[in-house]
Amino acid sequence: MTTIGILTGGGDVPGLNPCIKAVVMNALENGYRVIGIRRGWAGLLHYNADEPSTRDYYIRELHEDDVRTIDRTGGTFLHTSRTNPQKVSPDDVPDFLKNSKWGKPLKKEDKIDYTDYVLNLLGNLGIDTLVPIGGDDTLSFAVRLHKEGFPVVACPKTMDNDVFGTDYCIGFSTAVTRSVEFITNMRTSVGSHERIGVVELFGRNSGETSLITAHLAYVDRAIISEVPFDIQKLTDILVSDKRRNPSNYAIMTISEGAIMEGGDVVETGEADAYGHRKLGGIGEQVAEEIKRRTGSNTMYQQLGYLMRSGAPDSLDRMVAMSYGTLAVQLIKRRETGKMVALHGGKYTTVPVEMVLAGHKRVDVPAFYDIEHYKPKIRDFMGVPMFLS
Repeated sequence: MTTIGILTGGGDVPGLNPCIKAVVMNALENGYRVIGIRRGWAGLLHYNADEPSTRDYYIRELHEDDVRTIDRTGGTFLHTSRTNPQKVSPDDVPDFLKNSKWGKPLKKEDKIDYTDYVLNLLGNLGIDTLVPIGGDDTLSFAVRLHKEGFPVVACPKTMDNDVFGTDYCIGFSTAVTRSVEFITNMRTSVGSHERIGVVELFGRNSGETSLITAHLAYVDRAIISEVPFDIQKLTDILVSDKRRNPSNYAIMTISEGAIMEGGDVVETGEADAYGHRKLGGIGEQVAEEIKRRTGSNTMYQQLGYLMRSGAPDSLDRMVAMSYGTLAVQLIKRRETGKMVALHGGKYTTVPVEMVLAGHKRVDVPAFYDIEHYKPKIRDFMGVPMFLS
């Protein structure tokens, strides 16, 4: 009997549960078993075959009753983590793996590679093919497993919509929908107090969330990760926008990964397993600078996790279910080493290595007005639906 393993990694987004459900339901229909792995790659790193309690915690065979209602909620019922088994800090190594034969110290950094342990465990669990659902960080380890000869079929998710190789990632539509709704509601307070509103949105390296949200919500200005900005110029533009508005207010979006000219990305804390420190705070800096330069009060709002909370919208449900179904169809045809994708509005696949082949960014010349800091689609003819 074919056994499929499934896990979710990285940040949660709406649409993960419908994708999991689609994989499970289609797999069961084909007579396959499905093993759910709790907490992403951490579940495989921390599962100790000699300790039954860890199996109960991290490993769960999934049946129809287990997934029957999960598509009605956001997040992932399998839970998630940002563990990277090929680069584990010594402090994060489970006690049972310390000083074991499974760890390979990495020469250039103080990390340990436990890929061999994960491969051995997948074999012991009887998993034939693994379906990881995640962003480029999570899927980078899926690429490693594929290169080691283990069958994988990957599903892309990230609300930044920045996984290379696909036009669309699970979670993007709902993140934009939530952001537009919050900005529309926030106009009430910004307008009532006649202020300049600064809305900070998730987006590390890609400014697509800020760009599309700004475009759909008709905000005055949008700052994206790809284009460093002049704070004085931005301030002057927003003051002019506010003056021209009959309600005497202005509002802008900004990606959390945006950079002031001559400045740096605003990060805090220690780097995670993939080398990323926590982003956030550039919007607050901008709001404070605008206030300092104009003497007028501003209104800053970091949407953060609210962007990816709650149930998925219809588009994310459709894509998530389609990705999950396609993943099982690929397994049935023994077509592994693939990532499901959308290209030109059609479902397709790309080699899973495509995740690491490049970086997906906003097409600035086509979709952004650098001079005026706002979305500008110069010609809609032939433009992808998601402007990516």
